[in-house]
Amino acid sequence: MRLRESGTLPSMADAFVTGGEHPSCGICPSRRYPIGEFDVFERPSAEAPFSPVDGHRYTTAGVPVCVHPHKVGLPPGRYKTDGIPFTVELKLPDSPAGLDAYLYEVMHSAAPGVLEVLIEQAAEEIPRVFPQVDVVQVLRRALN
Repeated sequence: MRLRESGTLPSMADAFVTGGEHPSCGICPSRRYPIGEFDVFERPSAEAPFSPVDGHRYTTAGVPVCVHPHKVGLPPGRYKTDGIPFTVELKLPDSPAGLDAYLYEVMHSAAPGVLEVLIEQAAEEIPRVFPQVDVVQVLRRALN
């Protein structure tokens, strides 16, 4: 495991992805670092080669890199390198009929660190956009 800039080892409690059921790779930096402490590239590239020391990918500056955004549930971005803040925003469908399918897909593909934010946003946005919808029931169906 690489040391953080502060010289301390990251704790698993700080990891963006926790638990064995998430589809991210076993060596993904999302399993070792919190969001903002690693970059996410669209795919493997020469910009983030494997380190012969530990088999993980790093930029030339030593920033850990995930190369499977679809697995980790984050869009590509140089979160650590460029200090890009990660934001997530629900884009509700045009009608309440599409809520269940949309929320199911979004929430079941989200990394654990993002899921809580998505639930909070849904609890705020659904009543604003669709006042006739029972938010608790929609979220239960989406998370079931």
